[in-house]
Amino acid sequence: MSNEATWSVGRVAKRCGIKVSTLHFYEQKGLIRSWRNQGNQRRYKPDVLRRISVIKAAQKLGITLEKIKDTLADLPDNRTPTVEDWERLSTRWHKMLNNRIARLAKLRDSLGSCIGCGCLSLSKCPLYNPNDEVAEHDIGPVLLNSKSSAT
Repeated sequence: MSNEATWSVGRVAKRCGIKVSTLHFYEQKGLIRSWRNQGNQRRYKPDVLRRISVIKAAQKLGITLEKIKDTLADLPDNRTPTVEDWERLSTRWHKMLNNRIARLAKLRDSLGSCIGCGCLSLSKCPLYNPNDEVAEHDIGPVLLNSKSSAT
């Protein structure tokens, strides 16, 4: 491939507004791909910019890199997402985001009486855990993390 059709790691990083180390990290995680030229320098196709934009947009939504990777892996030949692909990708994340919003709303609405569910206020806590029954299932603030708290 000629150098005209490829971008250096520095050019991609500058254009995307990220550090070179972030590109290396994304590559290590399998989110983007590069190859080495004859001088052993990393090179990227220009369409990597769109792929990185999708990654950054998903991260801003709170999507984990693991979920981003799983979703991008469904694209044929590991290609860069098209507009139609983005519609499918975003639809896939819609339900997960709605569940997160519901959990956050419930937490927001209980903040007046909740002190983090450690729980130091067993007599008033809306997430009351008599006899520490939850400890049999998990550790930490599990009631705040449970799926039942999203409903």
